[in-house]
Amino acid sequence: MRSSSFPARFWGHLKTITLHKLRVTRLCFKMGLIKQGLLHDLSKYSPVEFWAGVRYFQGYRSPIDAEKEAKGYSEGWLHHKGHNKHHWEYWIDRNKQCQGLFCVEMPKRYVAEMVCDRIAACQTYQKEKYTNASPIEYFLQGSDKQFMHPHTAALLQQYLEWVRDFGIDAAFKKIQQDLRRSEVV
Repeated sequence: MRSSSFPARFWGHLKTITLHKLRVTRLCFKMGLIKQGLLHDLSKYSPVEFWAGVRYFQGYRSPIDAEKEAKGYSEGWLHHKGHNKHHWEYWIDRNKQCQGLFCVEMPKRYVAEMVCDRIAACQTYQKEKYTNASPIEYFLQGSDKQFMHPHTAALLQQYLEWVRDFGIDAAFKKIQQDLRRSEVV
């Protein structure tokens, strides 16, 4: 259930999205993605996303899930995924040759930002229960993998496994090396 009072939902949502944004920004900076860290999730403060977040705020999970349960879809999510390249859903397109929708392979720098986003989301919602295995466990339990471009899904899984197996600092060094190698090619 959502918090009952409007002020509690308003301040709770504002605090949650700001904490998440700051965490992602710090993680992006640590990975060398300065511009992406600064610009990450600014759309969450836009009216369509912010007010949907306030209305469906619960504090222990994304308001997007609650809005989808209530309405069957989320206006906030539709806006968010269309304005943020670190979400694989941004990279879905339509093609007459394919006669339908298809997923485009994401550039590595946005996959790296998605790693930061998933770590920060798990830290924000799981609080003290967070471990470096949390992001890969969340990824493997979800259905994202079956809809992502196969190369994007494999790369994200590899990066998240590095976080689990080596810790954030060592994993980020490996990801930075991988990003530099792909820029040279």
